[in-house]
Amino acid sequence: MSSLLELKNIHKRYHMGDTVISALKGVDLTIEDGDFLAIMGPSGSGKSTLMHVIGLLDVPDEGHYKIRGKEVAKLAEDELAILRRKTIGFIFQQFNLLPRMTAEENTTLPLIYSEGKMDVERGQEMLRKVGLEERATHRPNELSGGQQQRVAIARSLINRPSLILADEPTGNLDSASEKEILSILKQLNDSGITVVIVTHEEDIGNKARRLIRMRDGVIVSDQRLDQSQSQSQSQNIEIENEGKAVEVVVEVVNEKKIKSDNGIFKLHLDHLYQHLNQGIKTLAANKVRTALSMLGIMIGVASVVAMLALGRGAQKAIEDQLTSLGSNLLMVRPGAVKGAGGARAEVGATTRLTIEDAVAIKEKIANVNDTIPNQSGKGQITYANKNWSTTVKGVTPSYTRVKSAVPVVGRFFTEDENKKRSRVAVIGATVLRELFSNDNSIANPIGEMIKINKINFQIIGVLPEKGAAGFHDQDDVVIIPVLTAMYRVFGKNYVDSIDVEMSDSKKADTIIDDVTELMINRHKIPLSRRDDAFQIRNMVEIQEALSASTKTMTILLSAIAAISLLVGGIGIMNIMLVSVTERTKEIGLRKAIGAKRGDILLQFLIESVTVSLIGGIFGIILAWLIAFILSTFVGWATTITVSSIMLAFIFSASIGVIFGIYPAKKASMLAPIDALRYE
Repeated sequence: MSSLLELKNIHKRYHMGDTVISALKGVDLTIEDGDFLAIMGPSGSGKSTLMHVIGLLDVPDEGHYKIRGKEVAKLAEDELAILRRKTIGFIFQQFNLLPRMTAEENTTLPLIYSEGKMDVERGQEMLRKVGLEERATHRPNELSGGQQQRVAIARSLINRPSLILADEPTGNLDSASEKEILSILKQLNDSGITVVIVTHEEDIGNKARRLIRMRDGVIVSDQRLDQSQSQSQSQNIEIENEGKAVEVVVEVVNEKKIKSDNGIFKLHLDHLYQHLNQGIKTLAANKVRTALSMLGIMIGVASVVAMLALGRGAQKAIEDQLTSLGSNLLMVRPGAVKGAGGARAEVGATTRLTIEDAVAIKEKIANVNDTIPNQSGKGQITYANKNWSTTVKGVTPSYTRVKSAVPVVGRFFTEDENKKRSRVAVIGATVLRELFSNDNSIANPIGEMIKINKINFQIIGVLPEKGAAGFHDQDDVVIIPVLTAMYRVFGKNYVDSIDVEMSDSKKADTIIDDVTELMINRHKIPLSRRDDAFQIRNMVEIQEALSASTKTMTILLSAIAAISLLVGGIGIMNIMLVSVTERTKEIGLRKAIGAKRGDILLQFLIESVTVSLIGGIFGIILAWLIAFILSTFVGWATTITVSSIMLAFIFSASIGVIFGIYPAKKASMLAPIDALRYE
């Protein structure tokens, strides 16, 4: 008969403070294929420690341990896990079934680590062989003690092991269930599986074929009660127990080769799916705690996305407003020149801009596409029995192109109408609503006559709506030809400003110098008064400054919002650490049935990332609702972009990984036996 495992001079010590306890003191033991062995002894005799060493759950401090001639005493934990899941099946006194799983899922749990997926058909077959086919979908709390132990037996057989280790398998059972479990173990042994039972009950020990007694960490006797042994084979056996048949099938191969493993955790989709499925069930079992963890991430993600939406919306609104003011523009305004005695003269009193100045700039300065002279002032507008105070602005026809102000209804005036000082007007959306609204509708204003400062004008167009710029409503305006404004409405022979459209904004400095020099020469400004003679503003620089300020504010708001993400991440870490503590025995069980450190690490990491991602999804939804409310009811501009959504996903996943890695690592580093003993 071949030797299955061999222990020589095995020592195991435990440190309890300053005290060293020797649990095993030079144990020598050989177990043959097909043995039915019972290990007995009083509490503290070392029998449980010996079983843990045999089961590769604990590592001896000294000595040699060989399985089929291969030294395993000094193998790394992951190597022991691979060997354990291929060779040994465990039956625990406390059953160690996971409460959130059905009998079928508990039975097939070891397959996640040996084959990367749960084989449902094999699990159902194993349960059928132990008489629990009809209870396959029941959870442990719906099963009796005997039924739970039979599920544990089915689980121990799922990987077709050579050795079954049973730790007090009948300790928590009634007499009827005890007989049933012992009968199953006996028939398993008859089929060729080696069975080792740890017990303190004499009648159970006497049912074994070999009885070992221990005391004070040493074997004091090794007695064979029955020398007959069954040959290794595959067969079906009917077990009769109080009129009920329980069929057990086990496949045993004598010289089972243990394949080498390179220790690298190989991940594939089925394996990942199983871990994800396990994680979701675990999270669902603690709904309130999971929801609170998700809440922290949800608030953090919603804050970040909402702040980005507000910032981008504000930036876009500014860009739209600046676009409405014109792109690549310089604004030339009259300055303030010192008068006699050093007193400040009225702005524009000495340097007044004219239509001719606008023409000269366009014709004489390089890289200038066009110029628009502007004249504006307040005007009282009346129509029928309605009147409205608004801004009246005189411009040239180029205004529509430079300012993106092509009428949405009607047309803009022509250069011929400007030269003739025609009394035609284009009105803004606010003026349209104030003068032409009737109940819930707005009348067509085209062709209607209005009075501007008691002068009749015909409406020929309606400007596109541009919204407010700060406290200034850009739609509260009436546009008329600049010459009409100067000579018919305001009675002036000069303009307030000149907009200069550049062909290349990069040459703005050169153009500014050229315009300044031209205007000084045209107006014959003395050398001592040239510094303040004219003001030229670069609208491109203003636009860039405002955009930069908006981006800075967006980053600042997002950074503040990200603090809530950090808090949410700390919450996840806290919850996962609690989960590791609560599930320490589960971790021990998973390692006992073959889980490597990488499996445990992945399991907890997936749970953490799942919480983060689901919280992130709800956070994005919440952010969308916030943005919708702010834009609809408050009137703030908000823009949620694909990049902000992707950023939220990356953030939430990163939070799950960053704050989940420590608890997951802590769980993976637990020694199997320490985890199983945890209370």
